Amino acid sequence: MKTIAIKMKNYATNVNVANNYNPERRVLNILLISLGVLAFCYVLFLGNMIFNIVERRGLETNARTLSNEVGNLESEYFSVSNKIDVSFAESIGFKETKEKQYAVRKSIGSIKLAKNEL
Repeated sequence: MKTIAIKMKNYATNVNVANNYNPERRVLNILLISLGVLAFCYVLFLGNMIFNIVERRGLETNARTLSNEVGNLESEYFSVSNKIDVSFAESIGFKETKEKQYAVRKSIGSIKLAKNEL
């Protein structure tokens, strides 16, 4: 019996059992990798949102500036357009034109409906 125990002990120490399928280790690796990917996506989306907020604030400032400029140009246009009248137009060479009829359409008269029509 002793000889069998010694042989089994020698055999067990010489045999290398390769256990490549370790489900706990594999699940842990999958969870850690997915956690890393999700953390990267979170940082990416958060940075993108912050960048968009800063950009929007800059564009709002630009829009306010342009709106003020448009208001100034409109007031300038109205002040210039009030100065234009017929005498000013004639002084720079414009002339009053007569209306011409290019196409005349004669009416065909009234349309008569039959008594039995709805």
